[in-house]
Amino acid sequence: MDQTTQIIQSINSLLWGMYGLIPLLVGTGLYFTFKLRFVQIKRFVMAVKHVFGGITLFGRKADKDGMSSFQSLATAISAQVGTGNLAGVATAIAMGGPGAIFWMWIAAFFGMATIFSEAVLAQLYRTRDAHGHLTGGPAYYISQGLGSKTLAAFFSVAIIIALGFVGNMVQANSIAGAFYTAFNVPTWVTGIFTFIIAGFIFIGGIRRIASFAEKMVPIMALIYVIGSLTIIFTNLEGVMHALEMIFVGAFDPMAATGGVIGAGIKEAIRYGVARGLFSNEAGMGSTPHAHAVARVKHPAEQGLAAIIGLFIDTFIVVNMTAFVILCTGALDGTTTGIALTQKAFTLGLGTIGNGFVAVCLLFFAFTTIVGWYFFAEQNVKYLVGVRYVSIYRVLVLAFIMAGSFLHVTLVWELADLFNGLMAIPNIIALIGLSKVVGRALEDYEKKFLAGETPEFGELAPVPADIPRYNGVPAQDPALEPKPQHHRRLGGLRNRFRRRPHNAQENDA
Repeated sequence: MDQTTQIIQSINSLLWGMYGLIPLLVGTGLYFTFKLRFVQIKRFVMAVKHVFGGITLFGRKADKDGMSSFQSLATAISAQVGTGNLAGVATAIAMGGPGAIFWMWIAAFFGMATIFSEAVLAQLYRTRDAHGHLTGGPAYYISQGLGSKTLAAFFSVAIIIALGFVGNMVQANSIAGAFYTAFNVPTWVTGIFTFIIAGFIFIGGIRRIASFAEKMVPIMALIYVIGSLTIIFTNLEGVMHALEMIFVGAFDPMAATGGVIGAGIKEAIRYGVARGLFSNEAGMGSTPHAHAVARVKHPAEQGLAAIIGLFIDTFIVVNMTAFVILCTGALDGTTTGIALTQKAFTLGLGTIGNGFVAVCLLFFAFTTIVGWYFFAEQNVKYLVGVRYVSIYRVLVLAFIMAGSFLHVTLVWELADLFNGLMAIPNIIALIGLSKVVGRALEDYEKKFLAGETPEFGELAPVPADIPRYNGVPAQDPALEPKPQHHRRLGGLRNRFRRRPHNAQENDA
């Protein structure tokens, strides 16, 4: 097992190194930033109005026609804001110095253009499953837009393993470990609690997932921000020093910490960008699954919502953790990960700090479990159909329970590996379909905002080159089930095809 772990660690060091996904993901963001004419700056105010103008904790219930734009955004944020915002930020600072935060900001800024593109493509190439429910994500725009079912299948398998199974196992492990450390709660107790609540939400389907996300995400973010600002405001004299450490450390980590962190600029960039990408998930191909089912009038509107999701993740939540660590002087050169975050909050809030971090970690990790479950579920539908979703659901719950008891380094390494693997086909599709994204944005700005009939969206006629998008997409013909009697003749060829459905039964 140790040898296997070492092999995967070596692969991850290359995959997530300075010559792997880091320049690829940042380069993609840089490309889309210029191609879309700095949409993350130009349309930022409009994006804020779109998201917060209709914010509500009790929106219209999600149904077969999808979620509201805010519910979709909340579901996306539920996955983005996770343990990486607590432990990942601390690791970046401990290993790369305070300057790593600067490079997190850079990665996030360019990542806004990437995540805009993902959301737009997810809207354009969404479809309906065998039960008539909206579904979508990278597998759909890879297969329909890029025309590669092989890459789409590879992506689906990778994300099911990365998020649905291994990733959720890691999140459950983080919850159990934090509650054992803070409150001495046995891991099996935390495991059973997580299992029951997660199962209750999963069984409720898209309606319960959307309802959970729209209520829990704003509440958990507000609680964490209030706790963090309490510490920052009581250490205002350290804010300017923290900013100085971040900007100086971005180019001279040794000078920023007085040698406490023995890192160079290469480490600052590597850990800052890598942890930042892990946190905001831009280009990874996860959040498009939530944006695909949003009810919006134009695809670009959900692209703007996606920009705000990344902004909240990095420029608000990540910065809260970073400034608490730097303002309290918790950085000592030895403590790292969640232990460093707990130390900082204990210095800032006293004895309740450790428990506060544990409770926040519960919220962050659990909402990530729900979001990741939903994302991987769309790919189960893509690969084998809706009939097998119940089996997938049971397997995810089993992995969640197992993750609460186990603490295996190999599991964490596998999560990193498959996260990286699923990003590769998604990036290929983003670059390959970049003209479509540019055309959609131009259509939004020149026609939709001007009150003219747009080419895309619910007000548009069906475009010739993207026949599946007309506001209420039809089911992908490639996913249509074969008549039941064909299954006997087709053998294994038709084994995983969905059964025909009766419209009246489904509506009931």
